[in-house]
Amino acid sequence: MKPGKLFESGKYFVGVNYWASHAGMFMWRNWNEEVVDHDLKLLSESGLQVLRVFPLWPDFQPLRVHLTGGKTNSEYRFGEDPLPFTEAGQCGVDEVMADRFEILCDIAEKYGLKLVVGLITGWMSGRVFLPEPFSSLEPLKDHSVMKWETRFVRYMVRRFKDHPAIGAWDLGNECNCLGDANHDDAFIWASLITNTVRSEDRSHPVVSGMHGLRPEGSHPWSASDQGEILDILCTHPYPMFTPYCNIDPLNTMRSVIHATAESVYFSSLGGKPCFVEEGGTLGPMISSDEMAGKYLRASLFSTWAHDLRGFCWWCAFDQDELTNTPYDWDPVERELGLFTFNSTKKPVVDEFSKFRKFIDEYPYEKLPDRLLDATVVITSGQDQWAAAFGSFILAKQAGLDVDFVWCKDEIPESPAYIMPSVSSNHAISKRAMDTILERVYNGATLYISLSNGILSHFREITGLYLKSRNQSPVENGGVEVKIDGETLRLNPPYRHVLESVGADVLAADQTGNPFFSVNKYGQGKIYFCNAPVEIISATSGGSLEENGQVPFFVKHHVFKIYELLGIKNPSKVTAKTSPVIGITEHPISENKRIINIINQSPDPIEENISVSDGFTFREFYSPSSGINVRSCDCGIKVTIPGDTGVSVLIEK
Repeated sequence: MKPGKLFESGKYFVGVNYWASHAGMFMWRNWNEEVVDHDLKLLSESGLQVLRVFPLWPDFQPLRVHLTGGKTNSEYRFGEDPLPFTEAGQCGVDEVMADRFEILCDIAEKYGLKLVVGLITGWMSGRVFLPEPFSSLEPLKDHSVMKWETRFVRYMVRRFKDHPAIGAWDLGNECNCLGDANHDDAFIWASLITNTVRSEDRSHPVVSGMHGLRPEGSHPWSASDQGEILDILCTHPYPMFTPYCNIDPLNTMRSVIHATAESVYFSSLGGKPCFVEEGGTLGPMISSDEMAGKYLRASLFSTWAHDLRGFCWWCAFDQDELTNTPYDWDPVERELGLFTFNSTKKPVVDEFSKFRKFIDEYPYEKLPDRLLDATVVITSGQDQWAAAFGSFILAKQAGLDVDFVWCKDEIPESPAYIMPSVSSNHAISKRAMDTILERVYNGATLYISLSNGILSHFREITGLYLKSRNQSPVENGGVEVKIDGETLRLNPPYRHVLESVGADVLAADQTGNPFFSVNKYGQGKIYFCNAPVEIISATSGGSLEENGQVPFFVKHHVFKIYELLGIKNPSKVTAKTSPVIGITEHPISENKRIINIINQSPDPIEENISVSDGFTFREFYSPSSGINVRSCDCGIKVTIPGDTGVSVLIEK
């Protein structure tokens, strides 16, 4: 890989977050070049291409403050020694540590590895690491700290920007955990570090390094701000730490689609490419090593198919033999490696190796963009991640591909809009809603589902008259409704008693109250669902049955609502039947396209994929074995093991 090419559209890399096997995050002060060489050789031979590495802040900038009368700051020194009049010394950087970093770069180059460098590494695995003078200060907003952060970043980037191992700069590891920051603090700090990097190096991209972004511009760490400032966004999609993603077993649909859904969400809201910067299962108390391998196998294929530029595991080696904090504090930090402490590989290593081989042998240099069916509009005052996650999975089950827009950003042109689980009295501005309604009037489709939100001109746009609204009592037994032959049982938080005044009621609940309807609006249509089915779906667990735990998304056919919207992109030529099969279409030319098919369940499936417009099956490619693809009367018949993907070429 060439510098600056890590995040090219249609391409993909596999990598890992690296701390040395013998010392973890204390590798710099306990430096062992032989161990580092052994580690990187092992990682390279396993097919990994990228390492995310961390110059631990207090090791690289080991400042000590010398105080005078009144405890005023008189001078920063290295211990008792004054800062030397060298470039490194005046930036407060220990040249011994910088030299060790250069050795790491040289070893990485020797083994063909690219480095993503987390510059301000002051937070790591649950512990804060700050240079001694800054221990009582706020690193994200104290100007005296920011001055020394700038000097450190400037020195590191200037010294190493031309090293061939450098692939990208990263603001630092989850710096939004370093201290309190309001929206303006976060914007200024991220801009300062990014612009410092760019003042020295315009050839390498700058990565966010943050986790848990939000859509709101008022939130301290918003996706829109990060997208405005940086080149590349990232996710750290650990199921245990992400709301609603630790509900079902790790090898079932909710879990294997999580990294994809969150990364597409961030990328759409921020308007920049995204990749999985940290991914993993968080150890053997979450799943077996074998299940972790299946989880990774599905996650790799899914993120690749959605143009998410790479996947880096956390982390390279188990750290269960180390006694320093945070390893002494937290069992969850000890057994997260691709390899054990003594370099024995785990099943996830084979999955990385096979996927790297698949990418290298793939017959097309780039995967073309996937075809989209609709834009999901995320609104104010709702559980936005639940609404986004639920709508993404329901769309996938229905055979639809979506991206997202935050309702306060510019609403893009789209043939269809999904406004899921509207939940407040300030859900969407008049300007944004008028923009969408104008598009619908001219032929687009709009779908709205409702929790307790307020929408202007509700009667005119939905063709429904609201008689009353109240919170649903727990004892009411919920809503039971038939959709396309399937019975749905849901417990909406609010009950809206409605009457049609022009809408075509497609389904009513057991009391006859309209549940799902459609109304003509100019040349377009507006569908309405009388329950926040996306948030219900995202937040609901499965059930224990004879064959084990059945995820909510499998047991309840809520996705039938999305199927009935009829919003499939007319350029698409394929359709599937199983809700646990995910599919993306990628046109190569007018007469050739790639169909990526993934089994998002643990069980093998035989699926018929219908193909239209004269396209026929030509060949298939997959990182996994046990797959059979052949022509049939409807188009393509695919036999595919659980948690496995296959890329199929069709031509006409």
